[in-house]
Amino acid sequence: MLGLLSVGGCKSRQLTTPTIQMDIEQRFWVRVLLLDDVSSCTLASASPLSVSKDWSVPRTRRTEIRLEKTDVPIDIKLTDGRMTIAGQTFAGNEAVFFPDEPYIFNLNGDDYRGNLRLIVNRDGKSFDAINLVPPEPYLAGVVGAEMPDYWEAEALKAQAIAARTYCFYIKKRFGVNRNWDVKRTAANQVYGGVKAESSRTWKAVNHTKGRVLTCRHTDGTQEIFPSYFSSTCGGHTENSSNVFGDSFEPLIGVPCPFCETVARPKFFFWPMIRFDKAEVADKLLRKYPTLKKIGKITSIDATDWSDYGEISRLTKIEIVGSSGKRDFLRAEDFRLTVDPTGRKLKSSICQIVNWDNHWAFLSGRGWGHGVGMCQYGAEGMAREGKNAEQILSYYYPASSIKKMYSASN
Repeated sequence: MLGLLSVGGCKSRQLTTPTIQMDIEQRFWVRVLLLDDVSSCTLASASPLSVSKDWSVPRTRRTEIRLEKTDVPIDIKLTDGRMTIAGQTFAGNEAVFFPDEPYIFNLNGDDYRGNLRLIVNRDGKSFDAINLVPPEPYLAGVVGAEMPDYWEAEALKAQAIAARTYCFYIKKRFGVNRNWDVKRTAANQVYGGVKAESSRTWKAVNHTKGRVLTCRHTDGTQEIFPSYFSSTCGGHTENSSNVFGDSFEPLIGVPCPFCETVARPKFFFWPMIRFDKAEVADKLLRKYPTLKKIGKITSIDATDWSDYGEISRLTKIEIVGSSGKRDFLRAEDFRLTVDPTGRKLKSSICQIVNWDNHWAFLSGRGWGHGVGMCQYGAEGMAREGKNAEQILSYYYPASSIKKMYSASN
């Protein structure tokens, strides 16, 4: 999991519906996991809905149910492995909802663009809800959730390109083996749907339409890569190999003198945080059962770190048990195991101290994993007059930008 952190809240606002190219090739559409392993949900739409058993072009798609009433909540439940939609039993293990123009549906109180696919899981006891959406509407809901929309236009454009690149890399790398491409949470990148949109986020997305970052891979090809980003690097970004274990030329650490002057003090420096030792041990053993072989956890220490002068980011943690045996974790994996929210233990730029019945984390700095683009740093560069291309080339050195698709797709 990436641990990307949203730096801007989702804003509710009235929007003029943008022109959306719904006929862009389906291979470019994004499949966003909205709900995971649920047995019921509530659906609504301001326009009529067609329900089909498959996601295909209209001329070959067969409508099984037509829901003409608008703005009326539709209860969807799973009973004995079968879906009930507005009181009607739906045969089959999946249902796809196609709202009429303006192609917006409301799921459990939140508006999303595109279509909705419900797939019953193998156990027949739950289903997943997946938003099928063209890339630009998806990205309009990402940029506004990952950055405040009042930030500089060039920072928003840089975010749009980085988010588009990351999305298509994950889609290509993992999406082929599952029914969805990305989650809507910080486990991938935050997607807020319509409520995260604004005219400024749409402008950033449309001005960069189809543009992605590429780099030279080991086989000599020029391809997209996982363009990670995080809130506040704390003064220096980190090598991806130390955090995620992958290695791409643009994902090396670079100095960042830009975020300290822009980031809120509580994002750049964070106070001491303590966690109960028993709580930490329980979380570690649940996440990593193989640690049981070392016995009761007696010591947790940093054994490796990246030294950037006044900044030192922990990269490897040693865990010692009562048996005398030891094991190791990447510092980022350890951090997000101890604090899965990432909102207390904000980064691995800190010191670990044995404090009676607690593990204390002192001298904290930055927020997030620190790989790739520093979002507050991008805003700082934009305020200094740098454009999106300059921002991206700084945080992703040796990368280049290409057009992945255009208006004709």
